[in-house]
Amino acid sequence: MKQHRRFIAGAVCPKCAEMDRLIIYSNDEGSFRECVSCDYIDKQEDLVEDDALETRVNQLTPMELDEEVVALNFFTPNDSK
Repeated sequence: MKQHRRFIAGAVCPKCAEMDRLIIYSNDEGSFRECVSCDYIDKQEDLVEDDALETRVNQLTPMELDEEVVALNFFTPNDSK
């Protein structure tokens, strides 16, 4: 199976500090990032769900709404009633 290597735009290598030199690829052993300018290789650890950032999308409880919610209807001048 052929590996698909992709460059990470704007990424800076932690070892040689070169920009736009990091590639990312996956194989049977996991996901890796590698610098094409130096010999830096780093295995990417999988994100555990407990470590994920809490956002308004993944919250367990729904957001509370204001009690005074009023629906507004907008009519254009050409609307007939």
